[in-house]
Amino acid sequence: MENTKFHLLLADDDIDDCDFFAEAVSEISSTLTLSVLNDGVALMDFLLAADNPVPNLVFLDINMPRKSGSECLEAMKSSVKLKAIPVVIYSTSLDRTVVNHLYDLGAHYYIQKPCEFTNIKKAITKAISQITELETPERSRAQFIIEP
Repeated sequence: MENTKFHLLLADDDIDDCDFFAEAVSEISSTLTLSVLNDGVALMDFLLAADNPVPNLVFLDINMPRKSGSECLEAMKSSVKLKAIPVVIYSTSLDRTVVNHLYDLGAHYYIQKPCEFTNIKKAITKAISQITELETPERSRAQFIIEP
């Protein structure tokens, strides 16, 4: 990664998963900054607030309180202000029907949360490189699921 800051945002209600994710991000690169929110309403409030930095990439859990990840994704992709922000679904489940629905809603990639710390780092790194390789990230159903 180059020396400019790359802002990641993680929306996930599982505190342990957030801690592992934050530790992985800190080990990947000092050019990454991370914001963490624990529910869908907080995510949408953060994204719509004028004084908050717009993230370069959002990692979004599906099952969150107050507003689900799929509801947030749908709201983001229907918003003129937010629709260009790439979204990577970061979830424990891997239900193919849900995965296909999230692709149809506009998510760029899907990561099933890895169990091992090294695989968390690999998955995050792979998602960032996939998003940053192109000025306008392309979406492909065939490459939607990122394997660490």
